[in-house]
Amino acid sequence: MGKGLLDLEKHFSFYGAYHSNPVNVLIHTLFVWPIFFTSLILFYFTPPFLHIPVFGGFDLNFAFISVVFYSLFYIALDKKAGSLAALLCFLCWFGSQALAAALSFSLAWKVVLAAQLICWIGQFIGHGVFEKRAPALLDNLSQAFLMAPFFVLLEALESSIGYEPYPGFKASVHAKIEADRKEWQNRKQKKSY
Repeated sequence: MGKGLLDLEKHFSFYGAYHSNPVNVLIHTLFVWPIFFTSLILFYFTPPFLHIPVFGGFDLNFAFISVVFYSLFYIALDKKAGSLAALLCFLCWFGSQALAAALSFSLAWKVVLAAQLICWIGQFIGHGVFEKRAPALLDNLSQAFLMAPFFVLLEALESSIGYEPYPGFKASVHAKIEADRKEWQNRKQKKSY
């Protein structure tokens, strides 16, 4: 359990407080990683910082730097789940780069725009209709974007195999989420008077 930027409980409970409705959670499970993937497609077209002539050659551009940053951050938060998240990030990078190269920019941006619109609209519907709470990104944009893929993965691991980064993590996070949701409900009720 880290502190500050690497405080996984803090990040997970912040994000979790905005995602308690099962339909909203499912919507995020389906749409968060495609947002990450399609963003990497666009980032493929950013100018390279450096060309690496290994494995047929690839460019170190914003897409690659983003994937490395996300991967290292996730591993620093939790070595096991973070390593799986890093693997998924790099698989997204490989796939997005191949798809971007095949599509070319003139078609890629249209595919990305359509996918992003569908995914974002789905998430806002999840929050507005099912969660009845504004998305986390309205309260903390950077944390919401950075944590969303990892949060979805941790939730999937927890629900499918009972994974916890360490014993007591789930109970501690659940208590923090409940406290945050109660505080939010109290603020909401006070505003309605």
